[in-house]
Amino acid sequence: MTHPISHPMTHPVNRQIGIPCVMMRGGTSRGPFFLASDLPAVPAERDALLLSVMGAGNDLGIDGIGGGNPLTSKVAIVGPATRAGADVDYLFAQVRVQEGVVDTSPNCGNMLAAVGPFAIESGLVRAVDGVTVVRIHNVNTGKLIEARIQTPGAQVAYEGEAVIDGVPGTAAPIHLAFLDAAGANTGRLLPTGSPTDLIDGIAVSCIDAAIPVMLVRAADLGKTGYEPTDGFRSDRAFMARLEALRVEAGRRMGFPNAAGMVIPKPVLLAPPTRGGTLSVRYFMPHDCHRAMAITGAVATATACTVPGTVAAALLGGPLAMPGDVTFEHPAGRLTVRLEAGAGASGPGQSAPVAGILRTARRLFEGTVFARPSTPPRAAMAA
Repeated sequence: MTHPISHPMTHPVNRQIGIPCVMMRGGTSRGPFFLASDLPAVPAERDALLLSVMGAGNDLGIDGIGGGNPLTSKVAIVGPATRAGADVDYLFAQVRVQEGVVDTSPNCGNMLAAVGPFAIESGLVRAVDGVTVVRIHNVNTGKLIEARIQTPGAQVAYEGEAVIDGVPGTAAPIHLAFLDAAGANTGRLLPTGSPTDLIDGIAVSCIDAAIPVMLVRAADLGKTGYEPTDGFRSDRAFMARLEALRVEAGRRMGFPNAAGMVIPKPVLLAPPTRGGTLSVRYFMPHDCHRAMAITGAVATATACTVPGTVAAALLGGPLAMPGDVTFEHPAGRLTVRLEAGAGASGPGQSAPVAGILRTARRLFEGTVFARPSTPPRAAMAA
């Protein structure tokens, strides 16, 4: 069994600040996992430390452990639960290394896949022989997610036969259930009050389920929806238009400063070509995801069940539940299982329970170092 790591917080020779850290892959993302007690309690001090650790100020994160891509510049902070019915708290941070910004407004469902194994191996959750259920309170959204972790002999299993597109090889399955995803950031499944809005003559659907998204038909923006990911960034006119739509959608959803946030996330939709339900291109928001974000998949799948949305219109009508939605994305396919849920966020605002299969792996553990200009140990109250 892997044991919690414990190291001094200040290096005795070079005075750098050392923080216990576990690097994990969760789904198709990767990043450092920290115990909340090992980081500053004050958000500004915590964020300054994370920026140093991840190598802010350079698009490759060259002076830190950021991976040079939004998918590998993510941080998970895990601690004891502060909400009834949960086993642990999980705070997600998207570190934008080039801009030097730590954004805790979104959730990340891929990193979420590794929270259960990390919590068990850190001693926050006691494993049982067989399958251990970990109920995770996502602090970013206030929502609960149930993770089912394979724990034969009461130890986390990473090896198995599960396959997810975008990750090589096989691994033990991790089943995630988003129990009440509606209104993750806005309190409403339909933050504008309408399943479809017109912005600059373009029909978009603003949905908030696990994460706020703006859905738009790729064809309405002059795209097929099947383009490779790298092709979007070089199309500056398209990216500028998409950003203008996103910022206005964010304003209508209740985010007046959406230009400085990573939400809402834009999603291009197109008819499927490989037997799935929809073809998707998901943006983070200024780069196209090389696969598909889990929270984005939950939001887009939920939109398929809502009459009048762009997604439902592409299907010829809303999806009946229970049912599966399979997204064709740049790295393959991703299936979301939808079942009727009891949760609701106001009249007509209920969302289904969304289930997704993921995998995770513990990559290394040890001490990561921040520059001494970040908060000293005395400022790091638990």
